[in-house]
Amino acid sequence: MKAFLARVKWRDSTKANAVSMLEVWFRSLNMPWDPPTYEGEAEIPFLPTEEELDCLISGSGNKMSAYLQLLKETGARAGEIANLTWTDIGTQQKTVRIKAEKGSYSRILPLSTKALDMVNNLQKHVQKPKQHIFVNANNMRANFFTQRKHIAEKLGNVRLLQIHFHSFRHWKGTTEYHKTKDVFWVKELLGHKNLLSTQVYIHIERAKYPKGASDDFFSKVASTKEEITDLLDSGFEYVLQKDGLAYFRKRK
Repeated sequence: MKAFLARVKWRDSTKANAVSMLEVWFRSLNMPWDPPTYEGEAEIPFLPTEEELDCLISGSGNKMSAYLQLLKETGARAGEIANLTWTDIGTQQKTVRIKAEKGSYSRILPLSTKALDMVNNLQKHVQKPKQHIFVNANNMRANFFTQRKHIAEKLGNVRLLQIHFHSFRHWKGTTEYHKTKDVFWVKELLGHKNLLSTQVYIHIERAKYPKGASDDFFSKVASTKEEITDLLDSGFEYVLQKDGLAYFRKRK
């Protein structure tokens, strides 16, 4: 087996997975096994633009759109969103309770009015509060691939075909680090237990926003409660208040 792994033209990450499975197999046979060591290559994931994510959200059906909007706003894993029940949605508090999977931390995250409306519009036929909002992640993923292909063909954008559920998590982690430069905040947001899992977003952010790239902002001014709410829901950040006006900004 060692000779085969040494000769075969597999990536080191594939070889590392094969070694892990072989270890289990040899252990079940009570056979000694001194495994070779392979280090998986660190790959930079595909990072879509916000406009591309929004195209998929707006072009999908109601349930899929709500699912994708939650992925975008929370950066949660696909399975974590698929496991949501109606009791996890805090309509009054504008929050969602994420129950962790894969050894991550559970967390409570804010939601926009837009996301809450999209989710609550699905509830009209639901009788049981603890019922899951969505079907399992595998079924959602299969449905997503079908809708994604249709949207990509309609818009003539093949980049959309590279977007997966996890792309929303990569986008959220990268943009949050770009806005805050706080890797610990991104770690808590994504529920990582190990800071090493979060550091990939530092590398992606530096590649996407190289030193010297424009850090300009869109600026907006609000004078009413409704205008302030709309700006916050659109991702603008509060900066200051002066002369009865509230000033907000959002990175371009």
